[in-house]
Amino acid sequence: MSLAHYFTFLRIFISPLFPILYFEHQQLGISFDALPYILLVLLAICEGSDLIDGIIARRCNQVTDLGKVLDPMADSLTHISLFFTFTQGVVSLPLMWVLVFFYRDFLISTLRTLCALKGIALAARYSGKIKTFIQACVLFLILVLMIFYSNGFLSASQLSRVSLVLVAIAAIYTAFSAIDYLWANRFCLKSAIKGC
Repeated sequence: MSLAHYFTFLRIFISPLFPILYFEHQQLGISFDALPYILLVLLAICEGSDLIDGIIARRCNQVTDLGKVLDPMADSLTHISLFFTFTQGVVSLPLMWVLVFFYRDFLISTLRTLCALKGIALAARYSGKIKTFIQACVLFLILVLMIFYSNGFLSASQLSRVSLVLVAIAAIYTAFSAIDYLWANRFCLKSAIKGC
């Protein structure tokens, strides 16, 4: 266990808090007005820890196989937890768009594992990093829109419509990143699948 791993585990442990706070905020004594701010702080901690663990891993030569597996998993848990959470309540994202994020990460993780078992390392793609960045930006923007809604600057339908457009953009790029990843690693994938 390196220091970078602790930051990664922090993100993994924070992820379940998003749906708990979103759905149970009244029972926890949290007003809806305060909820977006709390979720913003948690998301900022997750994204900040992602940045910090990457810096520590590279600068302190703590890049490990465990970290290569856990880091994208922590990103996926954080983002997908929030996106699934936002399919309910006032945001009301269509489940179809959110499933794009889920299936993309599930597919890529499965293929990475399959190739790793065959001793083949799949190279990461820059499009994957952009995908993660876009998803994080969309989540921040939805939370900001929730603040506007709670202060009466947006109606529920406006919040839902704008959120839908943002998520659709992120989902389309996410699908592109999956295609890019599969195409770039097609020869490695062929070798791994043939060996099954």
